[in-house]
This record gives sequence, structure tokens and C-alpha cells, in this order.
Amino acid sequence: MILPLIKFFRSKIYIAVALLISLLIIGVMGFRYVSGYPWIDAFYMTVITITTVGFSEVQPLDPASKIFTIFLILGSVVIVGYAISVITEYILSRNNFEDIKQRQMQKRIDKMTNHIIICGYGRNGKQAAKKLLDYDKEFVVIEKDKDVAERFQTDDIPFVVGNANEDDILKYAGIERASVLITALPSDADNLFVVLSARQINKDLSIISRASEETSYEKLKLAGANNVILPDRIGGDHMASLVVVPDLIEFIDNLSIVGESNINIEELAVEQLYNAQKMKTIRDLDLRRITGCTVIGFKTAKGNYVVNPEADTKLAPGSKIIVLGRPEQIEKLNSEYDID
Repeated sequence: MILPLIKFFRSKIYIAVALLISLLIIGVMGFRYVSGYPWIDAFYMTVITITTVGFSEVQPLDPASKIFTIFLILGSVVIVGYAISVITEYILSRNNFEDIKQRQMQKRIDKMTNHIIICGYGRNGKQAAKKLLDYDKEFVVIEKDKDVAERFQTDDIPFVVGNANEDDILKYAGIERASVLITALPSDADNLFVVLSARQINKDLSIISRASEETSYEKLKLAGANNVILPDRIGGDHMASLVVVPDLIEFIDNLSIVGESNINIEELAVEQLYNAQKMKTIRDLDLRRITGCTVIGFKTAKGNYVVNPEADTKLAPGSKIIVLGRPEQIEKLNSEYDID
């Protein structure tokens, strides 16, 4: 509703500007050919006539020039008046529309619970947002650059414009109700401050922080970050691995964990499996026969990981299993256990 109205006012501005340019051209041509003025004098006479500033003529006007000037003045009063009213209306309405749009966005954010907050919409923030969109996760982006927020804000990506270091901005993003915070700011100091602030406001929040320097890793962990990611180190390790074990890395790169039709890896909470039937061990689950998927990992309730777990591994509440399969097998898995 708001966007079409803004476009409507913009179209009125284009019309007003076109009328002003047309009036200017008519005035210059008229004084040039009716009064015989040189081009510069014709332009000067047109400007002082349209703006009604009251300067004297370059030279006395003959009767034909006076008649032309009368009609030019009458036309300019109407067109200039219209242009001023349209431009004023557009400026005022644009401010109002931006306020309305921001209020609507804030109402949407206020209704979110257990959502994700991304601080910073740079390279890492954009990648995080893209993956969350692929998984249809609800999230909010905090970005202090208003131009960036206006350029990328859509119905799918709500933005809060402001500095993520400020508690009020975090609260506007719903930090008290959020489940995860991803801080991907370019400065480690800023990320550290965000982690401290977020942990103070929400003790149960899961915090993932970006770090540029390895020396910042322990500081961010002490500040309250659950996970600290060093993109440069990950990139370097990946490139080196392509030299050492290229086929293995290429195989891993071809595995997809996001998307609608090409997912190869999925994780399931044990509680999701109990909704279907009572299980005690991975063997009782019998995923290989039912869905074709293979259990390749297990996460205990305490957060410990087991690679290629034994079939007798007990499925305790709070634990998770990680499965591998072809896209159609993953789809069958999700369908079998009603996983969204």
C-alpha cells in the first residue's frame, strides 16, 4: 500500500519537472524568435519572468513580445505553483510513509519469538541471512548504515537501523525473546561489546560471533559467546585441504545442507522421533530401512559429539542425531517424522 503511493507521488514529480522544462524551453524559444533576443538574453528573460523576480527587461518589448510575456507569466504561475505544491507534498508524504513503514516493521518484529538476530549486514551477515532464508528461519538484521538497510530491506528481511552496541537497538530487535544472536560486525571490539550486552540482557541466548584476530577468540568466549568463527582461518584451512585431500573436500563441498530440493544432511532432535514412536537406541530407529538415510553423527544431551555412533547408542532426551542421504531420502525422512 505504501510503495504504490510513493510511486504515485514520484510520477507527479516527474510530470511537474517535465512541465517546468517545457515552460523554460517555450520561454527561451519565444524570446529568441518573437523578440529577437540573443540566446543568453532569451534564457535570462525566461528565468526572471518565470520566477517573477522583477528585474528590468534586457531591451524594451514590442507589442508581440508583451503579449507573449503575458501568457508566459500566466503559464508560469500555474505550472510553478503546481510544481512547488507537488514537491512539498512529496517531501512531507515521504517522511510520513517512512515512519509508517518503520512502525509496521517494528510491529512485525515485536510479534517474533525464538527468532534470530544478525548484527551487521556485510559479507558474513549476508551469507548468514541467505542460509536462514533457505531454511525459512525468522530473523531480524541490525544495520547502522541506513542506506544499506533501505537497499536490502524486503518483506523477508526486516531491518532495525542503529548501532548494535546500544542496548535499546538490541531490544528493538527483540533480544529478550530471541533464541540466537549472530554478530558479524567487522570490528572484534564491536563484536565483543555486542556479546557482553546481549549476554547481560538474555542469559539463555545462544551467541555466535565473528572474529578477525585469533587473539579475540578467548575474549569473545569469556564474554559469553557460545561459538566464535574466524572466517580467514576457515578459508585458509579450506584452501590447504584442497591441496592435501582434494577429492574429499570436493565431495564435502557437494553436500548441501540448505535448500528445498537438494538437502543431503539433516539433524533431528530425539524428541522429534519420539513423536512418531518410542525408540530406545539408534538400532530401534531403523532409519536405513525406513528412509534410506544413514546416521553419521550423534550429539549427547551434554553437547558431546560422536562420529559414526554405534547402533546401541541410547537416544536420551535432549540429544540429536545427524543423518546423511540423497535429497529424496532426506525428503522421505522429513515426511515420515513430520519435520518442517
